[in-house]
Amino acid sequence: MDNKTMPSYFYFTSFKGYENVRILYFLLTILAYFLIILFNVTILLVVLKDKSLHEQPMYLLMCCLLFNSLYGSSALFPRLSADILSNTHAISRPACFTQIFVVHTYEISEFTLLSVMAYDRYVAICDPLHYHSIMTQRKTFLLVLCAFSWSLFCVIFGLYLTIRLPLCGYKIPSRVYCLNWSVVRLSCVSTVVNNIWGFFVVVTTIFLPAGFILFTYIRILIVCRKSTAEFRGKALQTCLPHIVSFVTYSITTFSDVALSRFDPSQIIQSLVLVVSLEYFVVPPLLNPLIYGLNLPDIRRRIFKIRISLKVVVT
Repeated sequence: MDNKTMPSYFYFTSFKGYENVRILYFLLTILAYFLIILFNVTILLVVLKDKSLHEQPMYLLMCCLLFNSLYGSSALFPRLSADILSNTHAISRPACFTQIFVVHTYEISEFTLLSVMAYDRYVAICDPLHYHSIMTQRKTFLLVLCAFSWSLFCVIFGLYLTIRLPLCGYKIPSRVYCLNWSVVRLSCVSTVVNNIWGFFVVVTTIFLPAGFILFTYIRILIVCRKSTAEFRGKALQTCLPHIVSFVTYSITTFSDVALSRFDPSQIIQSLVLVVSLEYFVVPPLLNPLIYGLNLPDIRRRIFKIRISLKVVVT
């Protein structure tokens, strides 16, 4: 195969025109990454240090969701902060495909984990007497394993289809990180197989999980309608963080997928960049906040830690 069809480097063109404010963007990137690490690690440590919490399926699944946020953020922010200060904005072929792998496994795992969490809340509210016999630790680990395994399978096979393509370009427009579709667009040959696989992945990792989550909440609403006000209040308190996470991530993902299908030259550049970055910023920052503030068990333990720190300082 001609070496010209297999570029050793890809170049991001979206950094052009922002040279005068690169320091500001660098500082904002570092701040966002620092806050993501701080918020998520804080909640993770609170749960993992308390045996009564990390043995409960709901909190174990929540930890997996927060860990996935840290995992996805690691694919973007360190590299992005370096690229902002760089003059070349080039990324090697292996690094680009590694970034594609991490980014897409993060995206897919987010939806699969939210589906498992919806099932957990469905069993807890609709069948509370059998909850502990259904959501055992073994079953919870199996569900988490399946959630991550499915994302690995989808991304690895998709990467295989992309790596084999001969490419007629090396410039990645309207992105500041590598995406599978951005590389597929550079292909010199037909990408019908890639498009079919991409459609299959979107259906099985976005629409089917979203449909399942909506079904579980319809069932939960039916049960809550027939229950007491106290029961409805407790159910809403445990479901609210999951609902906010699901809605937030669905909106950000839908916006990014929709924009990725348009010609980059026909869309406002700044809009594309904001939409492409929001699901690396909004869900990782919002998830630990809503779980930490809404769930009383976590909120109490964070409050105790704050009191302990004040005592030590004084």
